[in-house]
Amino acid sequence: MQLVDQIEYGILSGVFPEESQVPSTAEISLHYGINPATSLKGINQLVDRGVLYKKRGMGIFVAPGAVELLTEKRKKDFYGAFIRKLVCEAKRLNLSQEEIVSMMDRGFKE
Repeated sequence: MQLVDQIEYGILSGVFPEESQVPSTAEISLHYGINPATSLKGINQLVDRGVLYKKRGMGIFVAPGAVELLTEKRKKDFYGAFIRKLVCEAKRLNLSQEEIVSMMDRGFKE
């Protein structure tokens, strides 16, 4: 999962632009000190999700549309991981929606 997150972050941050080649599973294994089978598993997860694709004999590349795909996935994950928890905690504290929005505005300004 950490490998998948690192590659996703690299794609979203522009380190690996769409249609660019990503490191091989052997390079990933050496860099992170992990088993090659583990790095292959992570790469295959991203291939299965349409984020990466394999060019036979050439390597692994970032798929066209990968940034949009990852952005949408992460937005959904963000809602589930953060927003729902924030709303539950706000309700426990009897905070109004306006108070939460005000706090968020303050957070964006800091």
